[in-house]
Amino acid sequence: MAGEMSILGSAVLALLLAGYLGQQYLPPPKPTVVGLDLGTTFCSVGVFHPGVGDVEVIGDEKGRKSIPSVVSFTSTEVHAGYDALELADSNPHNTIYDAKRFIGKIFDKPEDMERESARYPFKVVYSNGSVEFLVSTNHSFSVSPEFIGSRLLLKMRKMAERRLGVAVQKAVISVPAEFDERQRNYTIRAANLAGLDILRVINEPTAAAMAYGLHKADVSNVLVVDLGGGTLDVSLLNKQGAMFFTRAMAGNNKLGGQDFSQRLLQYVMERVRQRFGVPPTRKEDLHHLRQAVEAAKLNLTLSPRVLLEVPLHLESGGPGGPAPQAVLLQEPVTRELFEELNADLFQKILAPVRRVLAEGQLQTEEVDEVVLVGGSTRIPRIRHLIARFFGKEPNTAVDPDLAVVTGVALQAGIMGGAWPLQVSALEIPNRHLRKTNFH
Repeated sequence: MAGEMSILGSAVLALLLAGYLGQQYLPPPKPTVVGLDLGTTFCSVGVFHPGVGDVEVIGDEKGRKSIPSVVSFTSTEVHAGYDALELADSNPHNTIYDAKRFIGKIFDKPEDMERESARYPFKVVYSNGSVEFLVSTNHSFSVSPEFIGSRLLLKMRKMAERRLGVAVQKAVISVPAEFDERQRNYTIRAANLAGLDILRVINEPTAAAMAYGLHKADVSNVLVVDLGGGTLDVSLLNKQGAMFFTRAMAGNNKLGGQDFSQRLLQYVMERVRQRFGVPPTRKEDLHHLRQAVEAAKLNLTLSPRVLLEVPLHLESGGPGGPAPQAVLLQEPVTRELFEELNADLFQKILAPVRRVLAEGQLQTEEVDEVVLVGGSTRIPRIRHLIARFFGKEPNTAVDPDLAVVTGVALQAGIMGGAWPLQVSALEIPNRHLRKTNFH
C-alpha cells in the first residue's frame, strides 16, 4: 500500500514538474476564447495571452483598438465599423447605430418606441413589441437589433482570427448591469449569428473592476462611472471576497460624448455663418466639420487649445444659384470654451452618482475606489468634478476606453483555462434591482 502511495506521489510530482517545465520552455498555446465589449458607440475585442499573462486589445486593419458600433447597408455590401461610419452622411437612412439601445427591449406601445427613435435619421419600426430597422437599397427589408450587433461581432471575430491565426468560436461578452434576462439572451443570439459560442455573460461594471485588479484587492465598495459616447451608467458594487454584488444603479441614457461634440459643432457652425454669411449645408461639409470637431474634442483632453482647419464649399442661394464658394475655416477652440459650452451637461453627471450613494446608504468617504470607464471620462473637467465630489482622485490607471474589454478578456482567459491562473470574479445576481434614469 505504501509502495502504491509512493508511486502515485511520484506520478503527481512528475506531472506538476512537466507542467512547470512546459510553462517555462514550451511556446504558450494560442488563446481560443476572446473577450467582447459590444458598446453603444464603440466596441472592442481582447484576448488573454497564456504564459505572458497580458491582455491584448486587438486592433483593426489600421491598428485602431475600438471600432464604431455602426453598420451601413449599400446595394452590394454590409459595412461595419469605420467603413460604415464613413457612409453616415452620404447614406444616412441605411446607416444604423445605437442598436444596443434596442436589443431585446420590449415596448408596450408604439408611441413609447417612437419617442425613443425620433432622433434617428434611419427608419425604426414597431414589430410586435420589439424594434426593427428599415433598410432601402435595391429593395426594402427590415433587420433586427441583434442582426446589427452580429455584424459588429463578426467584424471583431475576423479581427481576432487575423491577429491570432486560429479560428475563433468561443467568447465571453459584457452587457450593462441593468440588462434583463431577455436583453442578455438577445445579445447571446447576436453572437450566435456571428458564429460565436458565448461561455459567459459578465456585467460591464464588474469587467471594469476586474481590469483594475479590484477582484484581487482589499476593497469593499467600488463606484464605477461609465461615460461613453451615448450613455452614462453609474454602478455601486459591493465586493465580498472575489464576489461582486451590484447594490445600486443609476444613469442617463441620453448623455455622453456625442452630446458634448454636438454642442461644439453647433458653436462652430454658427461661427461659419458669422464669418462667411451662410451656414454649411452640403453633406460633405457637415461630415468634415463633424470629423474636425470630434478630433478637437479628443485633442482638448491633452492640450488647452486647438485650431480647427476645415476646407468648405459654401452654397449661397438655391438650385441654379452661384457655384459653391471655396473657403478655409480656421477656428481656434480652447478647453475653457469647450467646458463652458458643456457646463450644464457636465453637472448632470453628478445626479446619478448622488442617487446610487443614497440607495446604497453610503457616504462619499466610504467608497474605497472610484473607477472611470468610457472615453468621455478623459475630459479633464469631468475628472475634476468627480475628484472634488469624492475628495480624492478617481482611479485612472487603466485606459478608460478599454477597461471593459480588458476585464472581459481576463474572464475569457479564465474560461479558456489560461495560465498563469487568475482569480475569477463572480457576480451575485440582483434580480430586484432597477436602474434609475435621469434626463
